[in-house]
Amino acid sequence: MPEDKLDKDNLISFFSSGCKDKESWRIGTEHEKFGFRKKTLEPINYEDIKKILENLSIKFGWERIYEENYLIGLKKNDASISLEPGGQIELSGAPLENLFQTCKEVNNHQVELNSVCEELDIEFMGMGVLPKWNREKINLVPKKRYKIMSSYMPRVGSSGLDMMLRTCTIQANFDFSSEIDMIKKIRVSQSIQPVIIALYANSPFINGKLTNYLSFRSHIWTNTDSERCGLLPIFYDDDFSFEKYVDYILDVPMYFIIRNNKYIDFTGYSFKDFLENRIKKFQNFKASFRDWENHITTIFTEVRLKKIIELRGADGGPWARVCALPAFWTGILYNNENLDDIWNLVKDWKFNDIQNFYKEVREKGMNASTPDAESLINFSEKILNFSSDGLQKRNNFLDGNNESVFLDPLKKIIKSRMSPAEMWKKLFLEEWNNNVDMLYKTNYFKVLEENEKI
Repeated sequence: MPEDKLDKDNLISFFSSGCKDKESWRIGTEHEKFGFRKKTLEPINYEDIKKILENLSIKFGWERIYEENYLIGLKKNDASISLEPGGQIELSGAPLENLFQTCKEVNNHQVELNSVCEELDIEFMGMGVLPKWNREKINLVPKKRYKIMSSYMPRVGSSGLDMMLRTCTIQANFDFSSEIDMIKKIRVSQSIQPVIIALYANSPFINGKLTNYLSFRSHIWTNTDSERCGLLPIFYDDDFSFEKYVDYILDVPMYFIIRNNKYIDFTGYSFKDFLENRIKKFQNFKASFRDWENHITTIFTEVRLKKIIELRGADGGPWARVCALPAFWTGILYNNENLDDIWNLVKDWKFNDIQNFYKEVREKGMNASTPDAESLINFSEKILNFSSDGLQKRNNFLDGNNESVFLDPLKKIIKSRMSPAEMWKKLFLEEWNNNVDMLYKTNYFKVLEENEKI
């Protein structure tokens, strides 16, 4: 889009252009994990990561992505492998038609990673927060945007660097058909996201010690940057729209713009000021559509709108639980009847009550209560039944199973009445004698994976 034609209508069109016919709806999955050296348990560094990416490229045909002379990612068949600030490796999956394809993609990624990492004596773990090492042990990967972010983060929150360097999440992405459909999906998603935080709570440790949280990752995000993180009350406004979302993003401080492959620090300035050419220091730069697209990627709310809806509330976890997250949301968001029924359950919740719900689940996990004072166990069972019903009605089958089979790991968590973090906490206090190294050294992760495997 020409720079001289950028105006508010263009900005709104970025989101409205995401509307798709139901037949074109797809499912996307993104998941991050921590790499560590098996002998020392230390986090892998950029040189380790470079070898991993090079070997993936050589053995499995991934195309390399460079920033200057640094290898920073890979891409293949609408999927990409990228690096988070602390060296966490992320697979951003392709938009796929069904959950069998999604889980095949996840499993293939696991096989490929294991194949190239075995000879490097490196393993990966799925946790919401790096459990053992302090922040000084982790090096920032050489991506220019991360250098700018790491300088800015301490100015706006106490945990921004922890978020960047020591957290991992699982994310699921979905389409919408219209502005009305988008609004409905976003409201339901934000309201019941605490169910996912509790089911996926998998980060009770930091610096080798227990915290007071089951999802310390979720707690870290609350102290990162209040202007771009957390929950958005505007989602529940009667006049919420693409335009109102644009108004919100226009006021969020920027991180950078890119000109001639160089990153220019714009921290502290709003996109609105940039668009209206009110920044004296940068009046020689005109806002471009690419600047807008980059700025949108720096919004980190629990539910994020782009040309898709991104649901970002789950701690990292074992591979089977990666497949379960898109399954949970597909059965709800891609079934209009379920979407309406769940909205009827939560539509009277006040925003402050939802905020308290978020806070409680990160501390209490499955022992929390909803804003209606219903036990989270009962409420989660109810929501999971909606999801299962929606998946069964999609009538997608493989080897005699429909897509609801991917919910089995979540059903087991509800049956146990314990978030995953509570299991780690119990082992840490009893069998492990307060030694978090056991999380790395034992086969508990492999056992857990087998128990949840699809």
